[in-house]
Amino acid sequence: MLKVASYNMRKAIGTDRRRSPERVLQVLREIDADVVALQEADRRFGQRAAVLTPHLLEEHSDWQSVGLGMRAGSMGWHGNAILVRKSARVLDCEQLHLPALEPRGAVMADVAVGDVAVRVVGMHLDLSGLWRRRQAATILSHVAASARPLPTVMMGDLNEWTRAAGCLRDFGAAFHFADTGPSFHARRPIARLDRIMVSRELRVAACGVHQSPAARVASDHLPIWATLTGQ
Repeated sequence: MLKVASYNMRKAIGTDRRRSPERVLQVLREIDADVVALQEADRRFGQRAAVLTPHLLEEHSDWQSVGLGMRAGSMGWHGNAILVRKSARVLDCEQLHLPALEPRGAVMADVAVGDVAVRVVGMHLDLSGLWRRRQAATILSHVAASARPLPTVMMGDLNEWTRAAGCLRDFGAAFHFADTGPSFHARRPIARLDRIMVSRELRVAACGVHQSPAARVASDHLPIWATLTGQ
């Protein structure tokens, strides 16, 4: 059993307009996932510094950040980051450059949690449907071209409002979607912008949207989660 989660943490700015990294960590502790894909994990301007600082993670969490930062002080790549248990082993990681009008990227890590090795892809796709499809094609091509295939989990904020068109149809040709439910807006979730997708080697045993009182305030997105097993 492997528990994964995806969370657009909105740079830790809550629906009350307060920035509180500690509140984000509280939500992550409530979910207690083995692997977490984060979006908007770094500040937008200046040094693009990580919102969840190394000190906060070390002293107040059970996770380590995969070393994806391209800037000193950043956690991720274009705001995308991956957290894994401190007991997990990071076998490999890389950044994926995505076609876009504004800077966009995805991140990928091969992670061993206990005896289970999985490939994790985190992403935050464009607001434009045309660019989302181009970005999906880039991600799918990169994963398919890997010389070392692994069971794969892809997670993130896809920014796709339609049910079965656009990039969802593209991803759905090779991946199964966890039926997590609406995660946006946190105060009144009506849209399934956040998604978890798994390759054919994996089965979704359980999944959902985390709707605790803290989660409803910590970001404008609710986190989603899924428990995975082998087929």
